[in-house]
Amino acid sequence: MGRRVVITGMGVCAPNGIGLKNFTEALVNGKSGIRYNSQLKELNFSCQIAAEPLLKDNVVNNYFTPLELKGLNASGLVYGVVAGMDAWEDAGLKKNTTSQPRWDCGVLFGTGILGVDKFRESIHLVDDKNVRRLGSTTVVQTMASGISAYLGGMLGCGNQVTTNSSACATGTEGVLMAYERIANGNAEIMLTGSCSDSGPYVWGGFDAMRILPSAHNSDPTRASRPMSASAKGFVPGSGAGAMVLESLESAKNRGAKIYAEILGGELNSGGQIGEGSMTAPNSEAVQRCIQKAVENAGIQANDIDAINGHLTATTKDSLEIQNWSEALSRKGEEFPYINSFKGMIGHCLAAAGSIECVGTVLQFEEACVFGNINCEDIHPEITKVISKNRIPQHTIPFRPKIIAKASFGFGDVNACVIFSAFKD
Repeated sequence: MGRRVVITGMGVCAPNGIGLKNFTEALVNGKSGIRYNSQLKELNFSCQIAAEPLLKDNVVNNYFTPLELKGLNASGLVYGVVAGMDAWEDAGLKKNTTSQPRWDCGVLFGTGILGVDKFRESIHLVDDKNVRRLGSTTVVQTMASGISAYLGGMLGCGNQVTTNSSACATGTEGVLMAYERIANGNAEIMLTGSCSDSGPYVWGGFDAMRILPSAHNSDPTRASRPMSASAKGFVPGSGAGAMVLESLESAKNRGAKIYAEILGGELNSGGQIGEGSMTAPNSEAVQRCIQKAVENAGIQANDIDAINGHLTATTKDSLEIQNWSEALSRKGEEFPYINSFKGMIGHCLAAAGSIECVGTVLQFEEACVFGNINCEDIHPEITKVISKNRIPQHTIPFRPKIIAKASFGFGDVNACVIFSAFKD
């Protein structure tokens, strides 16, 4: 099992709240960050709603120097820096101001696509033969590892500084990759998270696929309906979440606050075989991922008190519930509490896993299970498998000991991590 790994800091830049305090209050109260977007109407999108962080310029100025802000046009990078730097500060860590890198600290921060607006701006300049006007920051804003490079330099980290990418599983995958690096003794502290750009050039492909809830343009806060019989598709979103993972020994030596412990997890793929495809999960792989995560965490399936699912508000929600039930051999009233935050934040794509991991761990801090909004009419295929009492409509008081969180992504890729309330 290697060394014990704990979470000592968290940060979030989410559609319904920026910063832990605002995000926590939003989850407790079921506040939605999904809004009408007039730009999408102007561009003739069928779905004209989206979920993106309301990040004001005066807040951004606290994270970047005037030089760094010059020509900055990459929303996902900005979200990632805000969440990452907040997590670092929340952990009681400081920027490295010495003449040596911190060899024991690293960054593993993922994304799906970075700087798409900067790409568009650059393409126009190149096509207009104005390549000299691209600016010196174009490359770092448009390379996938730009976010980890930014954070690694801001913090002076000397351990591994890299970026992962696995579609909607990116954030949860990153948590497990950073966990393994510390558990194996290759680092003491890792900043991990993921981010996603905002805007029509990111969301347009999904609108073209007709998998977004265009019928809800007039009532955006009701549009994202995970586990609901009236779900019409997922709402596109963006943002970033971040966690500081640390060896237990390091955390104790620093006297750091500990939010939770990571017991283990699993990553796999369904190989796009059988029912699995680029956009659909292979159920056997999903179930194996969950079962191996339980095994690797050294627990029993019955030890899990709650689940934060992937649950995107599509036709696959019922299948996901069935897979959880099969993997854990639990159903009806014996099934753990389960929730999805996508009713409040939409589907934040590559940022989904990291934002949702932060929300999952906050339930230990708040001694509760956050509620599911917009699923008063739970899908009948779901209630055939689990009791509706296991799907709280509002936040309920509860002291979870172990929570499972999973993310499933395009390409038939799966990630499941097991979090535990910390016990010395």
